[in-house]
Amino acid sequence: MFLNKRKVIFLTSIFLLVLFLTINDIKSQQLKVVDGDTIHLDGKKIRFLGIDTPELKQTCIKDKIENACGVTAKKILIKKIGNNSVECITEGKDKYKRILAECFVNSKSLSSYLVRSGYAFAYRKYSKKFIKDENYARANQLGMWSMKFEYPWDYRKNK
Repeated sequence: MFLNKRKVIFLTSIFLLVLFLTINDIKSQQLKVVDGDTIHLDGKKIRFLGIDTPELKQTCIKDKIENACGVTAKKILIKKIGNNSVECITEGKDKYKRILAECFVNSKSLSSYLVRSGYAFAYRKYSKKFIKDENYARANQLGMWSMKFEYPWDYRKNK
């Protein structure tokens, strides 16, 4: 197929326009990490489905030293996201009207990452999806599994 100069310029222009719009769209994403399992993405409150992280005020004990494990879970999520775009697959809403979703960075599940690192738990009450990740973290004493802790659902119940 033979392309004349005008067609090449036209196709190049279209390609550059699409590229510019795509890059611009990614950079315009508004993201706020609320805690280890909740984000605000483009004005929508999203709760990660199937996991539970410690509350921000929740602490854990390691070697007789109190650790802010809830804050650590949030920091780990912030670091994992970095400057990347977050994409979420929504699966409904919870009783607080938050969007329930599994969110990804570079096609990798943030929920799986948090559970596997030991700073989130498989929330078996709602999903069995992350049990293998939790078993890995527990077996390798990662994150909170190397500390004395209270499960987030028990912590909330006792407060």
